[in-house]
Amino acid sequence: MKQHFNIMDSPQTKTITKRLLLIAFLIVGPLAFAQEPLITKEQMPNAVKFLPPPPDTASAAFQYDKAQYQWGMEQRKDDRRRAIAVNDAVWSVDNICRILSPAFGFTISPQTTPAIYKMLSVGVMTTDQGGKIPKSHYMRTRPYVHYGQPTIVPGDEEALRNNGSYPSGHTILGWSAALLLAEVNPDSADAILARGYMYGQSRVIAGYHWQSDVDAGRLVSSAAIARLHADKRFLKLMKKARKEYCKLKRKH
Repeated sequence: MKQHFNIMDSPQTKTITKRLLLIAFLIVGPLAFAQEPLITKEQMPNAVKFLPPPPDTASAAFQYDKAQYQWGMEQRKDDRRRAIAVNDAVWSVDNICRILSPAFGFTISPQTTPAIYKMLSVGVMTTDQGGKIPKSHYMRTRPYVHYGQPTIVPGDEEALRNNGSYPSGHTILGWSAALLLAEVNPDSADAILARGYMYGQSRVIAGYHWQSDVDAGRLVSSAAIARLHADKRFLKLMKKARKEYCKLKRKH
């Protein structure tokens, strides 16, 4: 019987295929770690029930918000701090990894620290759920809309104009990431948390959030982290992340 040669079975084709798959992995590697939240927004602690509402515009607390807005405007005059705030405006797991890596002491990425990266990805995607209910419930007006003034990240203005300001979602991301990485590397906790705190303040400087939005974001983040640690699936990820960190530390 005559056999038909299939080009897909040739050694050369198989070699090329393997190389293409490797290239694809290197290019889109981070996508392999895309995760669904472990806990839904309904399963998260409800910030509407444990946090006060945003300050009333006639309150002393709102006067502080306005004072902090002016503080943010002054901070913009510092070119270095302004640039940091602009960079901090990019909401993504990869960006927060780049931001916190220096304080953490190692580069956090899918290639260099896959277990830590996965734990952090799953962790922040889950804690982000904690801010969804209060945001949609209060629909607080953002400061740049309130004042009718430009931000330092104009490309985001239209998309966020009708998005609730309270609590700050960026702050939930930054503070959650800092708390999780401080747990993995407690020796560097001070530096990690300091940068995580700065990340939230960048939102005041950028003009996208009131100070009370940022403060609430840190509280929502902490409550979400507590809920996250009651999930056995997450605890397994954290255990692997700490094990990976210990190996890195021994090598260096």
